[in-house]
Amino acid sequence: MSEQEESLPRLVLASASWGRKKVLTDAGLRFETQVSTVDEDAVLASAESKFGEQTPAQTAQLLAKAKAEDVAASQHPAGTVVLGCDSVFELNGVAYGKPHTEQVARERWKQLRGATGVLHSGHWLIDTQNPLDAQGQVSSTVVHFSTVTDAEIEAYVASGEPLPCAGAFTIDGLAAAFIESIEGNFQNVVGLDVFVLRSLLAQAGVRIIDLWK
Repeated sequence: MSEQEESLPRLVLASASWGRKKVLTDAGLRFETQVSTVDEDAVLASAESKFGEQTPAQTAQLLAKAKAEDVAASQHPAGTVVLGCDSVFELNGVAYGKPHTEQVARERWKQLRGATGVLHSGHWLIDTQNPLDAQGQVSSTVVHFSTVTDAEIEAYVASGEPLPCAGAFTIDGLAAAFIESIEGNFQNVVGLDVFVLRSLLAQAGVRIIDLWK
């Protein structure tokens, strides 16, 4: 590695999400991944006991922060910034995460058809050399769903796509045919808003152009 390459900033994504990796890859950014070991249920239970019930947007930010802090606690070379992300889907004021099972995904889609919800993605960026100066931001996108038939729901659930996804859908996959429109950032629905990332990097003194491949 050249001296110039060693002086460039290093971005670590604290997530195993293929969608977030794809967003960063499509944006032409250099990055590495390190999956956090955060117990999400424990983090949320602790926050609720201290601060009361969290809104869907607060939940997304809280989990993004926890994941970034977990990964940033590892040993990293100078110039490393760690990005934690988490997505929560809100429908009628209720927060929904990943359905995990076909039955839950099926029930979720019967609620989604013809409805409008909001996808919240929390972002938390930590400069490992100055962890107390960490910055975060939530990006929220309104999603309008079409009136989907029972047969379409069954076929979509059987595909397996919705099971590991917040809100039981992806906008860049099979469910794209069921989404009429959105209000807000498209990439955010995938799981990571690059515009927000650029802003957080700037606050940490890092230019996004220095992360271009």
